[in-house]
Amino acid sequence: MRIVIKFAGALLEDAATVRALAQQIAALARHKHEILVVHGGGRIFTNTLKRLGIESRFINGLRVTDKETRDAAVMVFAGLLNKQLSAAISAEGQPSIGICAADSACFSASPLVHNDVEGSLGYVGYLTSVNVRFLESLWRAKLLPVAACLGLGTDNELYNINADHMAAACAEFIEADHLIYLTDVAGVLDGEKVLSAISCEEVDRLIHSRVVSGGMILKLEAAKRALQAGVSEVHIVGGNSAAAALSPSRFANPQTKTAFSELPGTRVLRAPSSAGQSVSVAV
Repeated sequence: MRIVIKFAGALLEDAATVRALAQQIAALARHKHEILVVHGGGRIFTNTLKRLGIESRFINGLRVTDKETRDAAVMVFAGLLNKQLSAAISAEGQPSIGICAADSACFSASPLVHNDVEGSLGYVGYLTSVNVRFLESLWRAKLLPVAACLGLGTDNELYNINADHMAAACAEFIEADHLIYLTDVAGVLDGEKVLSAISCEEVDRLIHSRVVSGGMILKLEAAKRALQAGVSEVHIVGGNSAAAALSPSRFANPQTKTAFSELPGTRVLRAPSSAGQSVSVAV
């Protein structure tokens, strides 16, 4: 199977968590699945900007990324964090390689349109294409690619891309079977309960009724896009509970997957689950 795993930046802040998840990802890759890891790193990026004395500016909650800020993003995402995560996976016996948009033009981007103005946020973009042949060459060489959340524009400039949206777009472009969001929350919460499974139809209701907010809105919007593009399932799960979600046995036979009620986190499906929709379990 082709599986996209999005590694939340918050998880990168704890070395023990990185090691545990790297071990799980490496074990899954050894079962011959074609895996692409996409990672964020927003909080580390913001703290780096503070240390560099670069002011963070936002418009309606969206970061304005001038050239100086973009250069710092490349340093943090494509440099430190990308190499740390790829090294952690390699240390678990699965050779991996950190890649950036500039490598064989593997991820292309266009400036984000905000308030009907393209590029009004500076070097903030959205993914427009993926060099699938390049990724396939890495998989054939038994290498696991780890991608920074950056895209290469037609102007040969690098653009910062929201990592949740990039992971979903990558899943669409490579025709992935599964998209897994490893995050720092247990899943999609309704009050104090985790929703075990929701459908695309319910995503809009959860957003409009303000059951979810902040970063979870971005994840659910991205999940819906991926599902509508053909991805069979999106799974949002807390990093500390990811063992079952990343278990090789789960993907060994699509017809005999672990029952969704036994999996941690939230599965987002194209259509309501035959076993029941929006099943809640106590946190």
